[in-house]
Amino acid sequence: MLCLSEILLQHHELENFDELVELVEKKARGGELFFQMDVRPPFPDTPESWEDRLEAAFAAAGRR
Repeated sequence: MLCLSEILLQHHELENFDELVELVEKKARGGELFFQMDVRPPFPDTPESWEDRLEAAFAAAGRR
């Protein structure tokens, strides 16, 4: 299971929300089947709909 908190702990190089979305997509394409959003991303540009955006990115990338 892919946890958002683990991504954030392992990837300090992420500078904004869009980079996080790209990484979540990459992880989904790599074969991750489940995604848990256990923390709010700490970026200033994190939108109010961050959960929907990350879930959509994970689901769409997993189908490719």
